[in-house]
Amino acid sequence: MEHVLDSPAWNALSTGNKTLARGNDIAKYFPKEVSPFVATAEISAGNFNLLYDTIPFESHFIFIAPHDIEIPEQWKIVHYLKCLQMVFEGEVPADVSDEGLVPLTEQYVPQMVELTRLTNPGPFIERTIEFGHYHGIFDGDKLVAMAGQRLNPTPYAEISAVCTHPDYLGRGYAGRLLLNQVKRIKEVAEIPFLHVKSENDRAIKVYEKLGFVTRKEMSFYVLRK
Repeated sequence: MEHVLDSPAWNALSTGNKTLARGNDIAKYFPKEVSPFVATAEISAGNFNLLYDTIPFESHFIFIAPHDIEIPEQWKIVHYLKCLQMVFEGEVPADVSDEGLVPLTEQYVPQMVELTRLTNPGPFIERTIEFGHYHGIFDGDKLVAMAGQRLNPTPYAEISAVCTHPDYLGRGYAGRLLLNQVKRIKEVAEIPFLHVKSENDRAIKVYEKLGFVTRKEMSFYVLRK
């Protein structure tokens, strides 16, 4: 039986993120301003063709697969990368606190977009905040670190957009934000997980130290319609 996380985007679009989902029973996608993730019920050339026809706009899209796949020719592969899918199996430290962490609302979106463009933790656009649960750390009025939630394939919740301004590295901000997300997710009886580029040894070691364990290496395809 296929694991929920073998198709995280499809299961998120069908469960925890279904209020944001567009499409049909075979091909689903998020609104262009929310997220580039797209998915099909099963991986096949026919379903990829249906996905192509179902999405009513041209853009770049991200398709996640549990192994390497063939992409039909009508799609253009812009980029391909391998990511480790890591699931939290540790214990949340008793001293995890949200002190100094600011809930991020729509008023902060310009700063959030600017920070993610600078640090490139993954796609973040004007309505990505609708996935919810974003928190940040500020230096005065300047957003210098943040983290939030993305895909929500019930009962799993993906931690995403974990990033710190280069001038503020080494202060433990990312770890604080990450553990705060882990605590929040576990408090609602869900399971934290995340994706990280397979070659990002530094980040992987940090995640392992915090209690994340690699479940599987996943294939990410950036496609253009």
